[in-house]
Amino acid sequence: MVGVGWVVLIDDWLARGGPAGATLAFLAGGVLLLPVATTYGRMVREVPDAGGEAAYAEGVFPPFVGFAAAWTMVLSYAIVCPWEAVAVGNLLARVFPSMNVLPLYAVAGKTIFLPRLAAGLLLTALIAALNHRGIHQSAAFQKAATLGLLALVAVFLALGFARGSLVNAEPLFARQGGSGALLSILLVLQVVPYFLTGFESIGKESEEAHPDFDPRHFGRAIVSALTTGFLFYAAIVAAVALVFPWKELVAGHLGTEAAFARAFSSRTIARLIVFAAFLSLVKIFNGNFVAATRLLFGLGRRGLVHPALGRVHPTHATPTAAIALMAVLTAGSAFLGDALLVPITEVGSLAVGVGWAATCVAFLLRRRRGGDTFGRGAAAVGAAVSVAIVVMKVLPGVPGSFTRAEWIAFGAWSAAGILLWLARRRA
Repeated sequence: MVGVGWVVLIDDWLARGGPAGATLAFLAGGVLLLPVATTYGRMVREVPDAGGEAAYAEGVFPPFVGFAAAWTMVLSYAIVCPWEAVAVGNLLARVFPSMNVLPLYAVAGKTIFLPRLAAGLLLTALIAALNHRGIHQSAAFQKAATLGLLALVAVFLALGFARGSLVNAEPLFARQGGSGALLSILLVLQVVPYFLTGFESIGKESEEAHPDFDPRHFGRAIVSALTTGFLFYAAIVAAVALVFPWKELVAGHLGTEAAFARAFSSRTIARLIVFAAFLSLVKIFNGNFVAATRLLFGLGRRGLVHPALGRVHPTHATPTAAIALMAVLTAGSAFLGDALLVPITEVGSLAVGVGWAATCVAFLLRRRRGGDTFGRGAAAVGAAVSVAIVVMKVLPGVPGSFTRAEWIAFGAWSAAGILLWLARRRA
């Protein structure tokens, strides 16, 4: 769930909401998503299937509805991969200025540098190779990177809260006036779903769980992942705002590591944060790559897309065609560079809202004859929250709703899905 946004986009979050606005948005967003996480936990326990949303929709929706929900969820995972492929160059350039040499071209005013692009393409190849070798290697890597990240972050969060000052966090909200606080929270709340995406990905790997794994633990893992994620982001925003005047951070487009380096006059702590961010980046790249390829595999196995995506390697038991497709999509998108970073979070928020809503509604339809009152209540709230996420992004006039560029990106993905759906019969 936690990638590198907490380092490279902290200025965007604070510009949108200010310290209090951003912190409250992550806390509120996380709490609002708990019913969605609860619903996924129940659904995965009953339907441990890589097809995810398509599997949950079977029997209660027509096949195309399940395909549309799952294809949209593929987008939510797939767009994270090029995001991280681009961000690795951005991150390394903060430590190695030599990454900003040999300009190639520009996209939306952002220059693409050869060393940055090469770093992203190399990382994409390594992640694809790791996933081709098998889920055991991928899972072992994921555990090590996640534990390393949490250990490093605990160190600098302790320093931040111990040495920070409330004076640096003033004013608490980016927008002032009667409705300023609410607007500040809303502008950050709109991107929170994108940064909390991942708790539901557990279902996509559920078929590859250890044979002795108790299915009841799927729900605990999902809720624990979501809770840890939103508390992580809220703590990061608060710590950064306390150690460095956030207005200066926004004006200078500084990252988390720069704020701590200036506050403590230490390059060492900045390097520690960048290393933690690097671990974070690689693990979320790998995690979303796994989720996207397993969901594509689930669609291919059902014949909802070309059946080649539903085949597995005879030796490694991994979905080779799905892995190759994700690698190509990621590498191609990486050529768009830094212009990709902020807009892609808006598209991601809509994509996950669609998938979450479909799952919650599917759960309600499966329980329409009664029973599990708590589960049905959670699913109803989860569906309402998910629909609200979608409405915030598509309704014109709502601050932070889709711009033309975001509509084009989402429209292109939807058109590709329709073509795959139509081509499946010929295949």
